[in-house]
Amino acid sequence: MANGIFEKAEEAAASIRERVRVSPRVAVVLGSGLGSFAESIEQPVAIAYQEIPHFPRPTVEGHSGRLLVGTVAQTPVAVMQGRVHAYEGYTPEEVTFPIRVLGRLGITTLVVTNAAGGVRLDLKQGQLVLISDHINLTGRNPVSGPNDERFGPRFFDMTEAYSKRLRLQAHAAAEFDEGVYLGLSGPSFETPAEIRAFRGWGADMVGMSTVHEVIVARHMGLEVLGISCVTNMAAGILDQPINHQEVMETGARVQAQLSSLLVALLPALARGI
Repeated sequence: MANGIFEKAEEAAASIRERVRVSPRVAVVLGSGLGSFAESIEQPVAIAYQEIPHFPRPTVEGHSGRLLVGTVAQTPVAVMQGRVHAYEGYTPEEVTFPIRVLGRLGITTLVVTNAAGGVRLDLKQGQLVLISDHINLTGRNPVSGPNDERFGPRFFDMTEAYSKRLRLQAHAAAEFDEGVYLGLSGPSFETPAEIRAFRGWGADMVGMSTVHEVIVARHMGLEVLGISCVTNMAAGILDQPINHQEVMETGARVQAQLSSLLVALLPALARGI
């Protein structure tokens, strides 16, 4: 991660630090259609991504493109309302740049959320599932190339990409299933044959985000909690086509549930740091 990425992340973090009143240690990335949790933030400072040096800008419906810094239940938090994806034309380094910035801002715990297709047959549309592990089928790794030791080591362990400790705290706050998330580059939805293959590999959910962000977070030593919202059943499970509008509508239905969960969970995550 050479080529000045560390310096750019430092510049972006310094820009954010100048504008906010609190020093968050917990950050949340909100996925497609899940942005309303931002309304739970008390005394937020909202910064549009285009106002942060070097920050990429989302182009997809359901990703508004704002960083909000404030408190939730007296817990200082930073919340990304929307993310960018490789299918928008961004490189893995650009997709994960916001996570680099959060790390340089002082974040030690990262909560990633996403909209996912349900691969496992017992999952239900609208269900929230803790991510226990992931499969990276994007064909790319965001830490390929020269390594900058200021971010993290050349080789690092991914045995516990999604913190077992944080998952236990989440289970204490609400009832959850857990599952393995399979990440693809998109933007086309998967074929029924692909979904059958993924199920055989042990995937429970499938989506087009998250895996690169988590790899970079672990490279920096951040502890990660992942939550997928099953916004649709994957291709071939139901006798109907898949479309992004369905993803958005299902996300909208479960936003209140996700928001309540995060409000209850974030103070516990912060105390555990």
